[in-house]
Amino acid sequence: MGGTIDYSNYKDAVISEDITRNLIDLRTVTGNTMDLNIMEINIGGVDCAVVTIEAMVSTTSMAELIFRPLMELKTPRQQPAQGIFDFCTKQSLLANERKIIRSYGDIIQLLFSGFAVILINGIPRAVAYGIQGYDKKSISEPTSERNVMGSQEAFAEVIRTNISLIRRRMKDPALRFEMMQIGEKTSTDVCIVHMAGKAPPKIVDRVRKKLKGIKMDTVIASGYIKPFLEEKNSQNLFSGIGTTERPDILCSKLNEGKVGVLIDGTPFALICPSLFAENFKTIDDYCSKTYYATFLRWIRYIAFFFAVAFPGIYVSVTNYHPEMLTLRMLLNLYASEQTTPYPLYFEVIIIMVLLELMREASVRLPSAVGSAISIVGGLVIGDAAVKSGLISSPLLIIVGLTATASFVLPSFSQQTSVLRILYIIAGGAAGFLGIAVCTILIISNICAMDEFYIPYTAPVSPFSRKEIMDVISRKSYRQMQKDHPTIEKYVGK
Repeated sequence: MGGTIDYSNYKDAVISEDITRNLIDLRTVTGNTMDLNIMEINIGGVDCAVVTIEAMVSTTSMAELIFRPLMELKTPRQQPAQGIFDFCTKQSLLANERKIIRSYGDIIQLLFSGFAVILINGIPRAVAYGIQGYDKKSISEPTSERNVMGSQEAFAEVIRTNISLIRRRMKDPALRFEMMQIGEKTSTDVCIVHMAGKAPPKIVDRVRKKLKGIKMDTVIASGYIKPFLEEKNSQNLFSGIGTTERPDILCSKLNEGKVGVLIDGTPFALICPSLFAENFKTIDDYCSKTYYATFLRWIRYIAFFFAVAFPGIYVSVTNYHPEMLTLRMLLNLYASEQTTPYPLYFEVIIIMVLLELMREASVRLPSAVGSAISIVGGLVIGDAAVKSGLISSPLLIIVGLTATASFVLPSFSQQTSVLRILYIIAGGAAGFLGIAVCTILIISNICAMDEFYIPYTAPVSPFSRKEIMDVISRKSYRQMQKDHPTIEKYVGK
């Protein structure tokens, strides 16, 4: 007896009353893959089958919650098949998640999500139970957003675990989760998270519309979805969509009226929208004294300046504006540059490329040896470059300060690497004029961003007297309790 459907038309095909035909069709759709487990049993004279995917379900839960109740079931003499179906759907609580299925598309979707599907001969429907038992990584510490006094929990790869981490922190019925599947081949679970009454409805609707409009075959990480949420991804230097691996940070953003997006398989959540000033804030700021948090916040502003513009300003001053240097410093720079074969402009470009090369190597190598190799490589290469006369000694100090400053703001690592090169080119080509032109272009690009109807430069522009205090300093909890900061005031401005 041959199957009646194939892979190209299985999604909308309905389940038949004949269990033999259903099992043949399932094997046909899945290509009789080796991890498809079909256990055929006879209950009270009715042929039944329990279908699972190997390593996706808990064998202990399946034995206790499904096999034992079914084998102990006493079926009625009249309509035994309907009796088994009623027992599975109405007269028992075999698992927390229970769904009635009518199409092969739903069967495939649930099987690959860790459900056990029960087929009953004579019933044109199936019952699915969520007894997931696949291997997953336990909750660990954050790797890219470390802190001292905040929570030490980070998101995991399993989306339902991440949902529980958020729900445990926000015990409010206004917290909403909306699940959908994206990806023609992967059918990746994606969850929209927001606070009803705080998140502007037009932002929630726009996030939902953009996600549903994604027609990619595979969605494996947050980077697959992020470009579709941004309005002009290729034209913006910075991103109006933030990322975080910390549940506590996402909860604080939800309380401000923002929308979160969780993607199954990745420990990073997306925040819609994200503002420029938020990249200079950390969770430790709100665990420290106000004056100390304000001091650290300005340290980050200075670090951003050094990471982006300092090498370009150094090239500009040395080549075009030597009058800004003292005589002794100018003589030292002149003596150092006399021993190098290349102009200062090319020296800086070479050393910055080496810096990015070592940083990329430290990221890709195993963590046990990555940091050690990057430090040793930096010392060896830097010392050899100076002794061989390839670069000057003052330039090595500039590079070390720039590299250290770039580590202060990991969320801007991509932008600082590119903008640093742009400033070097602008400073080497036209001095302070090139630096000024480059700065104006960057500020114009930032001011033009308005993801999800909210300007990227808020609360600086449009100006908010109350919110600006949390940019130049850190607001106290008494002030935050009084002001109740939300993003709704910026929508549409």
